[in-house]
Order: sequence, then structure tokens, then C-alpha cells
Amino acid sequence: MRHVHLIFGIALLLLGANASVRAAEATPLVLEAKIPLGPVHGRIDHLAFDTTRQYVYVAELGNDSVGVVDLKLNKVVQTLTGLHQPQGIGAVKSTDTLYVANAADGSVRLFRGADLAPLGGVALGKDADNVRVDDAAHRVYVGYGSGALAVIDATTRTKVADIPIKEHPESFQLERDGRHIFINVPDAHEIAVVDRAAMRVVANWSTDALRENYPLALDATHHVFAVFRHPARVGVFGAEDGHLVTSFETCEDSDDVYFDSRRRRLYVSCGEGFVDVFAEEGAGYRRIGHVASSSGARTSLFVPELDRLVLAVRATFTAPASVWIFRPES
Repeated sequence: MRHVHLIFGIALLLLGANASVRAAEATPLVLEAKIPLGPVHGRIDHLAFDTTRQYVYVAELGNDSVGVVDLKLNKVVQTLTGLHQPQGIGAVKSTDTLYVANAADGSVRLFRGADLAPLGGVALGKDADNVRVDDAAHRVYVGYGSGALAVIDATTRTKVADIPIKEHPESFQLERDGRHIFINVPDAHEIAVVDRAAMRVVANWSTDALRENYPLALDATHHVFAVFRHPARVGVFGAEDGHLVTSFETCEDSDDVYFDSRRRRLYVSCGEGFVDVFAEEGAGYRRIGHVASSSGARTSLFVPELDRLVLAVRATFTAPASVWIFRPES
């Protein structure tokens, strides 16, 4: 009987060890594919998604080009060249037009249709950066210069207004069921709140000791997520009054953050070479993944329509530039 108990005990220990190994191996993001971008060198900036064709557009800033990646075929199908440090991209479904913001000359270049034929552009002055689209209102918003948000009419393809901001705007998001735009303004150490109807800033939230807020995301429960580089933390702000609900540590050199409403998770991509995954837990968030990527891979795009996270990975001495496709695990 003693031997039976001993064998039973060993079996339980082995089962427990195997469960621990499986738990250690579990990851909230599973790498499905690495899609080479071709001879692309230097920094890669932001991405956009075409829901009609299932294309991802990649701003290849250091290469003065935009890569067009077909996610059905998992390959590059076109490259737009002759750009000037492209940073932000926006796809307008209603007019089938791609907007590409260029840092070097401050222009927004437009491309139309399946063949992405050049369609002219809009001159903004300097440092055209992040692009956001309000397709229902036929508006495209572009952050640029030393402090402005350009408002472009998507029908006439002309700039109809400028919304002054204290300093250069970084990531910003449009409130889906409201009228506000929330904007990271790191040089002013604040988050600006714009009323889209009035086309002016209506609030400025101080970030206090948190500095260099570049990525920004929203959820549907009136929270604003701003990610800071110094110190490397995520700040959760109440959308109604800008109060800091909580903050928590994340990876270094962040440049994009996304909220996965299905799983109530945050994805933070960082140049340190990691993607951090946080799960909502009570009134806060718990890190459930610190997924290794590649040094400098700090821009990404979460595509809810495909339930995939796309990560832009710059070229190294041993591997070409590529986009990595991650599948979230429930």
C-alpha cells in the first residue's frame, strides 16, 4: 500500500509540473506569420487597414515608401514610392482613398482605388504626422507642425479648418459615440480634449510627473489610455474629467497601444523589443503577457475585423523588414 501511495504521489507531482510548464508556455498572443516587406531599410512608422481588400498599409518612413500587404495572401502586393518620410496613414472607405502624411515636406498625399493611383495632395506646412478618419462625417484629421490638427473634407479633398494645439500633437483618437478628440501633447505635458463640432480645445489635462505620452487609446467605458515613456507606464484617465484612475508599468519606448474590447485587454508595442498585454482586473489591469518581438518594433495595428495584431518590424543584420501577425488567445 505504501508503494501505491508513493506512485500516486509521484503521478500528482508530475501532473502538477506539466500543468506549470503549460501555464509558463501559455501566451496571450500567438505568432502566426512573418511577412517580409522587401528591401525596406530604416524606421517604420504607423499602419492602417483597408477593410474592403484586407490590406495593411505600412508607413516605411526611413525608406520613403508605403508597403501594401495583402493579409489574405500574406504578401506585399504593391509599394508606393517617392514619398517624404511617411508617418501616418488613413484609409477612407466611402471614397476609396488612402491618405499618407509626410514628415519631411508636411504634405498629405492621396491615392485612389484598387491600383492606388495618385490623386494629388494637401499641403500642411511641416511634420504631418498621425491620421484619423471619421468616415461618417466625411472628415480626415491630421496632426502636424508645432501645434495643429488639420481638418480635411474627404469629399472635396481640401483642408477646411485648423484646430490649434499648444504643441505638436502625437497620437489622438476620435470618440466613437461622442463629439470629442483626445490628443497626446507630450511637449506640453498634457492630454488635450477637442470638441469636434466647435473645432476647438475644450480641456487640457495635466499628466503631472508622467512624461512623453505618445500612444493613446480609448475604450467604450469612458477611459483614455495614454502610454508614457518616462517613466514607462500606462495611465488610465477618466474621459469625463481627466482624473488619473490608475497607472501601471509597461515596456520601454512605446509607440502604439490598442484596446481589445472583446477580451478587455490592452496591447502595448515597444521599441524595447516586446509587446505587453494587460487584462482588465477589477478597477485595474494586470500584465498577462510580455511577448518578445524585435528591437525597434514599436508600431503596430490591432484589426478587430480580423481579430489580429499586426506588428511592424524593421530590418536587422540578419532579417529583412517585415510585419508579424499575432492571433490573440482567449
